[in-house]
Amino acid sequence: MKKLISLIFLMMFFALSACASGVESKNSNSNSITGEKKMKITITINGTTMNAVLNDNSSSRALYELLQNGSITINMRDYGGMEKVGNLPKSLPRNDTPTDTDAGDLILYQGRAFVIYYDTNSWNFTPLGKIEGVSKSELKKILGSGSVTTILAIGE
Repeated sequence: MKKLISLIFLMMFFALSACASGVESKNSNSNSITGEKKMKITITINGTTMNAVLNDNSSSRALYELLQNGSITINMRDYGGMEKVGNLPKSLPRNDTPTDTDAGDLILYQGRAFVIYYDTNSWNFTPLGKIEGVSKSELKKILGSGSVTTILAIGE
């Protein structure tokens, strides 16, 4: 009887182990299958090109769609010692949410203003995405002081 109970527990253990590994495998596969291709853009300022990944929201998708017609040039100015801001050629849908920004965050403000943060702030914004691989000090150096001309384009 003890052998039978041990055998049953052993079979249950193997069955549960197989189920657990099947679930884990299924989840990891479904993440890679359902994960859409990331929307990537380039941002060129003063001869330096940076890569950014856009968020998955209607605002970012509208920006990406706009860029599919060609690059966009934006004249940007400093604002508040924390950001560069300039107007897009047209308004985009808003997805405002309480947001804490950090250096490299791309924000849509009031539907039309494209903002690159080089410092922190908190407000109701629409997060668009994030510049990759650039530190706060590098970003501040690239952005410089005063006005800059920024070119947005579809990335790879």
